[in-house]
Amino acid sequence: MSHNWSATMIGPENNHSAPLLRTEFDLADGHGLVTAARWLVSAMGVFEAHLGGAPVSTDVLSPGWSSYEWRLRYRDYDVTTQLQEVSGPVVLGLALGNGWYHGRLGWSGATHIYGNDLGAIAELEITYADGHRQVVPTDESWTSGPSAVLENDLYNGQTIDARLASTDWLQPGFSDPGWAGVRSLEYDTTKLVPYIGPPVVRHEEIAPVGIWTSPSGQTLVDFGQNLVGWLKVSVRGEAGQTVTIRHAEVLEHGELGVRPLRKANQTDRFILSGGDDIFEPTFTFHGFRYAEVSGWPGELTPADLVAVVVSSDLARIGEFACSDPMLNQLHVNVVWGQRGNFLDVPTDCPQRDERLGWTGDIAVFAPTAAFLFDVEGFLHDWLVDLDAEQAAADGLVPFVVPDVLKHAGQSTSFPDPDSTAVWSDAAVWVPWALWQAYGDRDVLAGTYPAMTAHLRRVETLLSPEGLWDSSFQFGDWLDPDAPPDKPAQAKADKGVVATACLYRSASTVAQVALLLGHDSDAEYFAGLAERTRVAFNKHYVDANGVVLSDCPTVYALAIVFGLLEEPHLAFAGDRLAELAAANGYRVSTGFAGTPYICDALTQTGHLDAAYRLLLERECPSWLYPVTMGATTIWERWDSMLPDGSINPGQMTSFNHYALGAVADWMHRVIGGIEPAAPGYERVRVAPRPGGGLTWAKASLRTAWGDLRVAWELVGDELTLDADIPEGVTAEIELPGSEPEVVPGGQRVTRTITSTVRSH
Repeated sequence: MSHNWSATMIGPENNHSAPLLRTEFDLADGHGLVTAARWLVSAMGVFEAHLGGAPVSTDVLSPGWSSYEWRLRYRDYDVTTQLQEVSGPVVLGLALGNGWYHGRLGWSGATHIYGNDLGAIAELEITYADGHRQVVPTDESWTSGPSAVLENDLYNGQTIDARLASTDWLQPGFSDPGWAGVRSLEYDTTKLVPYIGPPVVRHEEIAPVGIWTSPSGQTLVDFGQNLVGWLKVSVRGEAGQTVTIRHAEVLEHGELGVRPLRKANQTDRFILSGGDDIFEPTFTFHGFRYAEVSGWPGELTPADLVAVVVSSDLARIGEFACSDPMLNQLHVNVVWGQRGNFLDVPTDCPQRDERLGWTGDIAVFAPTAAFLFDVEGFLHDWLVDLDAEQAAADGLVPFVVPDVLKHAGQSTSFPDPDSTAVWSDAAVWVPWALWQAYGDRDVLAGTYPAMTAHLRRVETLLSPEGLWDSSFQFGDWLDPDAPPDKPAQAKADKGVVATACLYRSASTVAQVALLLGHDSDAEYFAGLAERTRVAFNKHYVDANGVVLSDCPTVYALAIVFGLLEEPHLAFAGDRLAELAAANGYRVSTGFAGTPYICDALTQTGHLDAAYRLLLERECPSWLYPVTMGATTIWERWDSMLPDGSINPGQMTSFNHYALGAVADWMHRVIGGIEPAAPGYERVRVAPRPGGGLTWAKASLRTAWGDLRVAWELVGDELTLDADIPEGVTAEIELPGSEPEVVPGGQRVTRTITSTVRSH
């Protein structure tokens, strides 16, 4: 619901790196007690809001990052209790930081992409016992001044001078000669919209697991987990002394491995007051496991600092565990990768000079994301930005959302960007994943225009043969056989990949159109899908069933997306299994093929090959990073080489969730939980033991209640236990047994003799 704003966007009269804004007022007399109060706050930048001398909420980095050209979100705080506890004049205070609006974005070094002014807009609405309403807006009566923050940038870090720190500005009667007025900033308040998704919050704190001196004499700290956030530091030293902290994900040759950060400094500086100081740089964030600390007065101890984990406030709803500790660690790594990169926008990575909402990553990861956490609001919010960006670009879904690459100063190495398979398909694949996971028809309906606009634009890019093979494509990005400096040089033909993706999207949109009652659209897009399928088979599949470029990715996509019929389907499965074996069951796929290869093998009767692929430990494989101590999913299969050196490519991240999309297969095939109807109103319980696993369990909090599945294999005896929530119909299917349908509200226990033996 839109709000009719009476407030004005205001900014400081004088330039400050992180300005403070304040006002004070008296509660209205003669109207009784305050019965309700809400404070609506937003900013061009990021803000921290205070009322009566205290923070109004635990959120950080609000209002986050949206497509600011069209929508700027505001936080809606219930401050009733806080206001009731204030006696005397009430002080409202706002601290501003650069954030995404004003700070650096992208790898070109561009800043101020969305505007040159920092500003805030806020409106406090107070209701009294007799119904009287008092409104306190931001306007030119507010005042502004400097803070203790000398520098702040999301990529580069934050500098805080504790000698300048004071809370006096939050107290009634405050006056300071260094303070001045504010100026009104022109802003179209119709762009202000409420949050759809959750705010960013401090998730947890992690203590150091080790502190030591590096070969070069630097003090290094290990937190045992690659995470996203900052350090909270307690220190006492000489006034004016500076403590400098650099952050990185890995070590190389015993020193902090900063090369993958490229031009992102990830460095905080704390200038001491001479007393007991506590520093927490809340206007930045870093991707790191390790910190290098210099300038520390005395000996650094584990009690002096703690890592604060920051992410969007997402409820964990899905769990998985099995008898293989390595697979469990892989799954933990997927969870941490999602947590770190779901920071207001689903980013590719949280550490280097990028941190952008790459559409291809979330397109393939959305099913996994929607199982692990409740991401419906989070991704719905992002999809609204996708729709806004797409509408302004004539149906083009950009590489990143919000799209900063289109702005002046952002150079890319991609020629003439246009709709691109997998990446632009996010307009279809992400809403479909949300529909399958949560069953909310409104979300599907709201994103339907973006789906159809995407397909209609892609149609204009097709060749006369009906193939999507003539415009720029990322293709099977980061094929492990590609040279480190040429990530797009994949084995899979790009036209094959793109045309297969078009078929999947057209087929999906035809289903969505039918669900929403758009019958003519359903017929049209079903026709597009069929024409694409025919063209794919005519031009890319030979008489023997060989798919052009004859590599794992093209077979995986053709199988899982449903492009093939017998006997070519059987051939494709056999050929895929043959290629997997020939490669020693090491991964040979990139971004496009990796999420689907295990499903392709499973669907064509090669479950054993899928397990062998998943459980392989030699590089490239899912478990190789685990053997190297990874605690998140890497961008490259070999982001770190076996000798402990970092991949020589210029694009290397150690926290990149896309390749963790295999967790979706783990949840469905090992864990045995798969939606048989949107929102799990009907569930398929069909675990497929293999790979030497002796037990597995998975659970999911659905709208109907908690769904739990567990199985154990003892000898050749397989026992299944499943808790089915009330209102859910379960399709139980165990290997070699007849399927059965059972109603919800009960525990199902089944024991069968299995052809798979524990060993």
